[in-house]
Amino acid sequence: MGFRFLTSGESHGKCLTVIVEGVPAGIEIDENQINKQLARRQQGYGRGGRMQIEKDTVVINSGVRHGKTTGAPICMVIENKDWANWGLVMAIEQINIEDEKVKELVDKKRISHVRPGHADLAGALKYNHEDIRNVLERSSARKTAARVAVGALAQIILEEFGIEIFSHITRIGTAAINKNDLPQDYTELREQAEASETRCACLKATQAMKDIIDSSKETGDSLGGLFEVIALNVPVGLGSYVHWDRRIDGLIAQAMMSIPAIKSVGIGAGEQCAELTGAQMHDEIFSKNDEKNYQRKTNNAGGIEGGMTNGCPIIVNAAMKAIPTMKKPLNSINLDDGQEHIAHYERSDVCAVPAAGVVGEAMLAIVLVQALFEKFGGDSLLELKMNFDNYCDNYQKR
Repeated sequence: MGFRFLTSGESHGKCLTVIVEGVPAGIEIDENQINKQLARRQQGYGRGGRMQIEKDTVVINSGVRHGKTTGAPICMVIENKDWANWGLVMAIEQINIEDEKVKELVDKKRISHVRPGHADLAGALKYNHEDIRNVLERSSARKTAARVAVGALAQIILEEFGIEIFSHITRIGTAAINKNDLPQDYTELREQAEASETRCACLKATQAMKDIIDSSKETGDSLGGLFEVIALNVPVGLGSYVHWDRRIDGLIAQAMMSIPAIKSVGIGAGEQCAELTGAQMHDEIFSKNDEKNYQRKTNNAGGIEGGMTNGCPIIVNAAMKAIPTMKKPLNSINLDDGQEHIAHYERSDVCAVPAAGVVGEAMLAIVLVQALFEKFGGDSLLELKMNFDNYCDNYQKR
């Protein structure tokens, strides 16, 4: 059945819940490793007031015993601390709307002024909601905390096979890195990105990004940007060329595009490949020279050829649009009467690109774990590793 998950929960509801199925038995799970990734998602210059309220931590309720997975479904819960302020408005049970105080509180949080760029209008029309709060609560990027928890679990599994994933920010608004200023060593690149307030590996670009975020905050605007996710030590042969829905580049692109506000995804050279000739684009292959894999001097393919991993680092780039909730709202309509009105504003970030990079790591980890399990199978870590090691030994001899 493979690795799959299902999430539930609203932005201001009681909690976010995840059920993860298909995790083999015998994998050591430390909640602190998951909590570390949840904390990283909350960081980054430009985040809003919600991050001062929520200090995300996970509670594992099932599927792990004495620190190791049992092979059963894993249930993880992330509490919404802001629920204390929303208990009546977001109540599960019926409320007495005839009570004037209750009606006043609920009406205060009711939304009818849709926001351009958000799920508000399409969601309200699709599900026939009169209160757009029903759309906002589930479409909110708050739910990506649940995905990061799943991604952290996936990264724990990948680490058993030596696979590492990290990300760095390459642009926020008009402030972008110069690739020549980036470290060539992946370890150094990762360390410098994690030390930056914008998760950018270039000190000069980091300051420019902070400046433009400050400027947007003053004008009541918001910003998008670009991030890059890199996976190291991925074996050859994950994914397949035999069917369209098994191509791993397609699976990665879908996973990245599923992150709220992501509008474009590229692998390797990405859209730049359109202007490169064949001689410039394709990565020549050289002998092993005592290495495990055949060598490449370039990686324009981003570690994927023919829908399969080729042993090179996987390089994924994604573009995030500016957040559609702004202190200086755009023109829109009131869905109650169809008349023009300014869009709704609710506490929001100025820029969440650094956080989106962490979510991107999670989604890439999820796709790689799914492909790993499809390729090697196994109900226990021991069986999975035996299959993995045998396969790697065979192809590395060729």
